[in-house]
Amino acid sequence: MNILILIFCILYFILAYKRLDWAVMFIIAALPSYLIRFSIFNIPFTLLEAMILIAFFVWFSSNYKEIINNIKLRSKNNWKLEIACPLFARGKADGRRGNWKLSRYPFDIEIVLLLIISYLATAVSGFNFSALGIWKAYFFEPVLFFILVLNIFNSKKGIDKIIFSLSVSAFLVSVFAIYQKFTGAFIFNELWAATSTRRITSFFGYPNAVGLYLGPAVLLLLGWIASKISNYKIQRHLLQNKKLNFQFSTRLPDGQVSNSKIIYIKILAIILTLILAIMAIYFARSEGALIGIILGLIIFGLLTNKKSLWATIFFIIVVTVGIFLYQPAEEYILNKLLLRDLSGQIRRQQWQETWQMLSDGRIITGAGLANYQKTLVPYHTDGFFVRDYKDPDWHKKTLFNEAYRKKVWQPLEIYLYPHNIFLNFWSELGIAGMLLFIWIFIKFYYLGIKLFRISDFRFRISKNNQSDKFMIIGLLGSMAVFLVHGLVDVPYFKNDLAAVFWILISILGIIKISEEYKQNGG
Repeated sequence: MNILILIFCILYFILAYKRLDWAVMFIIAALPSYLIRFSIFNIPFTLLEAMILIAFFVWFSSNYKEIINNIKLRSKNNWKLEIACPLFARGKADGRRGNWKLSRYPFDIEIVLLLIISYLATAVSGFNFSALGIWKAYFFEPVLFFILVLNIFNSKKGIDKIIFSLSVSAFLVSVFAIYQKFTGAFIFNELWAATSTRRITSFFGYPNAVGLYLGPAVLLLLGWIASKISNYKIQRHLLQNKKLNFQFSTRLPDGQVSNSKIIYIKILAIILTLILAIMAIYFARSEGALIGIILGLIIFGLLTNKKSLWATIFFIIVVTVGIFLYQPAEEYILNKLLLRDLSGQIRRQQWQETWQMLSDGRIITGAGLANYQKTLVPYHTDGFFVRDYKDPDWHKKTLFNEAYRKKVWQPLEIYLYPHNIFLNFWSELGIAGMLLFIWIFIKFYYLGIKLFRISDFRFRISKNNQSDKFMIIGLLGSMAVFLVHGLVDVPYFKNDLAAVFWILISILGIIKISEEYKQNGG
């Protein structure tokens, strides 16, 4: 196994040296490769980590002179973290050398603070190997990956490459998941494999991992599709205004397929991936992801245009009225929202225990990286009685009816994390880490809405202008999925999920830098 990994790493290094952009695209397409694990001198690694480190080494060694110059300039400029990246119009495709322009990194201060706070969290855990491994895999390497993506894919064409790579990954994960649904193969949990209770897992170890991975990708792909369709309509409008005979399937003189047809094929391929991804999430029964996607679609409807705004509002009103008029639907929704079902009650018990642990002298520090399970032991109960909210005598039965007590008793294990995005960061990074991530989310939406307004204004005053409007809406929707699902799960603390999070940040950063470049006359 180690020999095969070594051969792969050598071949990947050659690819990165020849075409760094292809190498980073391969990383994005192969994000689930973190499941392939090995060790070097007893230090655990994953194949995903190895690719990130190799690609970053190639990028750094190719650009170290510019990076050193950047550091010198920063020392004269109050040490503001800046990105030395090729000019958007003239930089080379592989992201190595070109005509260089300094732009400040988006989220630069936040990145530095995150690395410091997360490293200090390893001290809370006693600098043990598990904590350092988590710091390396979930914070340090994702930041390196963010730097790679931002420097190499620094244009609209670069964003297309990111989306294409992510769609390949989503397609493979979804196809394997759907295969599991109809065959039951490669589902190693008997309950999930049974036909009546089947929940697919794809390449991952549990069903919700499918929703956590594919959920944000769905809205991102939708934003890209809407952007391409909108821009295609603009191009067709321009050609009609020039009285050109536009034919969608026109062949070029040399027999190559026209750009329009290539775009059309890409759009159809990503629409197919989008459909498969939603099917996979549904078959995984990942309710958090499905609710997040619904919220993302609502954001899409509210921001697209006035017609879609009013249509979305009307839809929300009709659905809300329908839910309250149909009692089974009302009961189901209330049970989910108030966490009255089994999974909801398990979450509430977890959160209660986590809060007891934090309030017992750990409000500031949290439990430390990779230390949650160990720290929670004194506050953990082996189980609880599942409450039946329809039974007014439930409490009485749990006190005096032994048979009923056994029936409603639910054993409870200590999970890796509290299954709430705020408690996850609080327990792992302390209150400073939780507040930092809240700030990152706020800043993400602040910048996203600001860029959306600029792009939407430009789109409305000039129908001939190709804007980033729909791509930005897709980003806002993707982060909404991340946040909503994160209320009841762990959307960051996994190699692939941390990478997806920083992909969202990097795409927003690319759009922001592109907009600044336009405003500066570029």
